[in-house]
Amino acid sequence: MQARITVIFETGAPIELQLDSAEVLNFEAARRWLDEQFVRLECEPLRGSGKILLADKIIQVAAAMGPAAFADPAWALDYARATAGALSKALIKVDVPRLAVSY
Repeated sequence: MQARITVIFETGAPIELQLDSAEVLNFEAARRWLDEQFVRLECEPLRGSGKILLADKIIQVAAAMGPAAFADPAWALDYARATAGALSKALIKVDVPRLAVSY
């Protein structure tokens, strides 16, 4: 599965990340990477109930790192690999200001 992930921040142009099928992580590895980043970055749950969805982790990790992190090709690739693997979708849009993930 090829994948294209678009990450949108409040300012600046959307960030486009493209992967070929060999680069996408399997679901467990993707979930593990997102979990590790979520904890490392000390992200907070978006919901009052404390329930954290994969989409929430994808948004919160991008928000915590900010647009500058996507200038690092290694980190951007890891983020894209995990996002595509977690959602198993070819086209993904992460809209950080709106706290939304669509595909």
